Amino acid sequence: MSARRFVLPEVDDTRALGSALGRMLRAGDLVVLTGGLGAGKTTLTQGLGEALGVRGSVTSPTFVIARVHPSTVGGPALVHVDAYRLGGALELDDLDLDTSVEQSVTVVEWGHGLAEGLADDRLEVVLDVDPATEVRTATVTGVGGRWAVDDTDAARDDAAPDPLADLGGEPC
Repeated sequence: MSARRFVLPEVDDTRALGSALGRMLRAGDLVVLTGGLGAGKTTLTQGLGEALGVRGSVTSPTFVIARVHPSTVGGPALVHVDAYRLGGALELDDLDLDTSVEQSVTVVEWGHGLAEGLADDRLEVVLDVDPATEVRTATVTGVGGRWAVDDTDAARDDAAPDPLADLGGEPC
């Protein structure tokens, strides 16, 4: 598992982190976003969409539950889900996301505790905002083999590097 922490003083920093993440993602990747209202989940997803080159503006899917943004550059589509109003994992299952997860990049806002079963490998992004300063922090954690780090002996030449290291931030 690999994890990085980022301080995001401006809204544009949140979008830029999303863009950096988007450049790393490929078809079959799942991103589970957690954070309170206004923490930057949709803003981060907008950056992902920009990097993936998807069609349409990425807005919160709160009222439609899920939106599909096809690629304009031959890459994977972005499936953007808001699980806030869902009553549980069964309602998420009713969306049939498992039928498109292998061909798309799937982002699930409010997905903690609901979406982890969609893929063995995923990125979990927790966004927090300081109400006094509006400075956001993001903790990005890679789960599963795709995001694994061989930290048993990092000095070995054949040790697996941290797949999130290129993002910057602080290891945690």
